[in-house]
Amino acid sequence: MAEAIAFDLAVELITKLSSFTLSQIGLSWNVKNDLDDLERTVSTIKDVLLDAEEKSKTNNLVKVWLKKLKEVLYDADDLFDNFSAEALRKDLLGGNKLTKE
Repeated sequence: MAEAIAFDLAVELITKLSSFTLSQIGLSWNVKNDLDDLERTVSTIKDVLLDAEEKSKTNNLVKVWLKKLKEVLYDADDLFDNFSAEALRKDLLGGNKLTKE
C-alpha cells in the first residue's frame, strides 16, 4: 500500500514540476535548473518505485524504505505547495516579474 501511495505522490510531483507556471516562476527566480534537476530526480524515483513495489511483497527492508520515501515525498509535496503559495503571493503583491511583462 505504501508503495502505491509513494508512486502516486511521485507522479503528482512530476506533474507539478512540469507545469508551465512553475517553469516560468523558476526562470524569474533563477531556480529553473534546480527545478529541472529535481524533476529528473523524482522521475528516477518513480521508476525505482515500480521495481520496489514488487520487491516489497517479499522484502521487509524494501517495505520500510518505501515508507520512509513516502514521508519524504509528502514533505516535497508540501514544499511545492508552499512555493506555489509564495509565488502567488508575490504575484498578487506585484513582486513577481511575470506580472510586469
